[in-house]
Amino acid sequence: MPDTLTRDEIDETSRLISSTKVEGTAVYSRAGDRLGTIQNFMVDKRSGKVEHAVLEFGGFLGLGSDYYPIPWKLLDYDVNQGGYVVDIDKSRLEKAPRYGRDTPPDFSTDYGRQVYSYWDVPYPMM
Repeated sequence: MPDTLTRDEIDETSRLISSTKVEGTAVYSRAGDRLGTIQNFMVDKRSGKVEHAVLEFGGFLGLGSDYYPIPWKLLDYDVNQGGYVVDIDKSRLEKAPRYGRDTPPDFSTDYGRQVYSYWDVPYPMM
């Protein structure tokens, strides 16, 4: 057994993953279409629970893309794909709540409820 841990052993275990490994991970539709990448995820300061992932979608090479908050529970990690898979097609994603690089929303409870409502997921934060 080595005396020191590798970077991968520090960043990911069988149950936990570092935020640095989540950011930039590809997101695919169930049909296998690449939708975008995880830009970041938003964590409730008090509970420590992830409220939603922010998917970067659209544009070309990061130019003109927007950010789409998606409830974390909609993401399933697929080892074979090497990314997250969602039951979302591009047409639904294009109509989803989003914001631009220079226009972040007020990440209030009302905004969270709006996002979760669009995706037909019960809002877990109180």
